[in-house]
Amino acid sequence: MTTTNEPVLYSRKGVMAHIRLNRPKVLNALDQSMAQAFLAVCKTIQSADDIRVVVLSGEGRSFMAGGDLAKFHTDPTQAGQTAQQLIDPLHEALAILATLRQPVLASVHGPVAGAGVSLMLACDLAIAADDATFNLAYARIGASADGSVSWTLPRIVGLRKAMEIALLSDDIDAAEALRLGMINRMVKRDALTAATEQLAQRLAQGPTFAYGQMKRLLRNSWNRSLQEQMDAECDAFCACTGTSDFREGIDAFITRRPVKFDGS
Repeated sequence: MTTTNEPVLYSRKGVMAHIRLNRPKVLNALDQSMAQAFLAVCKTIQSADDIRVVVLSGEGRSFMAGGDLAKFHTDPTQAGQTAQQLIDPLHEALAILATLRQPVLASVHGPVAGAGVSLMLACDLAIAADDATFNLAYARIGASADGSVSWTLPRIVGLRKAMEIALLSDDIDAAEALRLGMINRMVKRDALTAATEQLAQRLAQGPTFAYGQMKRLLRNSWNRSLQEQMDAECDAFCACTGTSDFREGIDAFITRRPVKFDGS
């Protein structure tokens, strides 16, 4: 476990960027300092042109067990302001991650609740340890959801199931989360780091520009008519034809050799 007191850790390994939530003593509960630090790291990634995949994980026993409720309890008269100070930077950071051309991979374990669920679902893909448990939890404290989960959850599990998850706040184990599509893969706890690295490496070796086009098409499809979406698909495909990755992909296919994308 790391010993630094920074609430969010950021590191690079070649073209891979790694964001680690770092308040392990409180199960990485989100407070104002973490929200601001998370936003700053997302802005750093947004401005880098050589990153090809982003991994998001949590230090200690949990990915993130929701928001830090202590300040709401000690100063209830300022609860609205406290909420704003948490939610505004979090939402700005999530908007950045959604628009990145790089795939964003959540690697989760342990208790994942409240904003932790929101954050995981906001990522493009998620891999979870078999010890992960999920609970949206907002209803348990008399609050409505944030962190974009009211947008992502019904799109992933359907409206009726999303209502159940949000209103009843029942625990969901990793196997059920996999069945519902909340996560993409489940692995043994002791295999999570290696499995995350393997998947991240695979994404890092992919066609980064095309990934960005694909992300935008999928995320915006709900807001377009069929014809508008097909027009957007045509524009995106044609944009991809101008990249070196497209030329490499076509040549590798025709010559029947392994493809080697460089992300440009």
